[in-house]
Amino acid sequence: MKILITGGCGFVGSNLAILFKQYYTDSEIYCLDNLSRRGSEINLQKILAQGIHFVHGDVRIKTDLERIPAVDVVIDAAAEPSVLAGTIPGELENLIDTNLNGTINTLYFAKKHQAAFIFLSTSRVYPYDRLLDVSLTSKPNRFNLSDTQAMPGISSKGLTEDFPLTGLRSLYGATKLASEYLIQEFAHNFNIPAVINRCGVLSGPYQMGKIDQGVIVLWMARHFWKGSLSYIGFDGKGQQARDVLHVRDLFRLVQWQIAHLSLQKGQIFNVGGGLEQTISLAELTDVCSQITGNKISIAQTAENRPGDIPIYVTDNTKITEFSGWRPEITVPTLLSEVYDWFKQDEAMLKPILS
Repeated sequence: MKILITGGCGFVGSNLAILFKQYYTDSEIYCLDNLSRRGSEINLQKILAQGIHFVHGDVRIKTDLERIPAVDVVIDAAAEPSVLAGTIPGELENLIDTNLNGTINTLYFAKKHQAAFIFLSTSRVYPYDRLLDVSLTSKPNRFNLSDTQAMPGISSKGLTEDFPLTGLRSLYGATKLASEYLIQEFAHNFNIPAVINRCGVLSGPYQMGKIDQGVIVLWMARHFWKGSLSYIGFDGKGQQARDVLHVRDLFRLVQWQIAHLSLQKGQIFNVGGGLEQTISLAELTDVCSQITGNKISIAQTAENRPGDIPIYVTDNTKITEFSGWRPEITVPTLLSEVYDWFKQDEAMLKPILS
């Protein structure tokens, strides 16, 4: 089996590459990356140590993909992952070129070689203005979804694939949704086996967390190096909650999907930690404090930022019924693994994460 992973030196791409190489020792894995994100040089050394092929290139440049030989499967993990990127001066062009035009170039590559296509999309395709209107219950340290909801596709278990798409979703979410539409057209018109995974928050060791992307690792980093944080929005209490999926659980799903490509036919699945692996910022603070033994300063800002939502929980019912897959790794276990990684590689990571 030959696999191309775009964004192969990013957090998700590098982890998937290493896990595939470990599970399928005879496979050939190609990682394409432009190494623009800080920390990608660390992941590069990890994939090279596993005998994975590295191609220094950019999905925005179609000819860079032409340097890669034919493969059986393409996993599109290349993205500008920040929801805020479209609001930063000078970043809009990069956002659209990477997340939309990059996917188009990757689709041309898959079509040329009749390779299967697995797309890592995002829960941010669901409109934030609709999510601001969902019915909530509130605890001192946590928002929860109510049992009764006025909109379809949502319950106390989370969002299903039927949640309405009409609304505003951020420029980041718009590029991902546009990519989904093109993938489905390519799959139908050119008989390309394809599957789209709308992922919630992904995390685990080797993620270079920032405030706008990778917040779980960032939270642990600030506790580990005794920094400071802020609860921003929703009265500044840290009640906003997300479900969290360990990247190894994502690997198990992608592994199954590759083995059953003919069954999926361009389907879309919500993929996340689910209700059981949902945590609020306030709860995240408590767990990080328990693991590190450190308590840090956390400021409070009541006003919401544009695009912020109080809660997102993935309802995995469709993918679980289809494949039998369900998440296994808990958030406290994930955070303990991140803590152990910090201790092991502290000197290297401190300049990046502290």
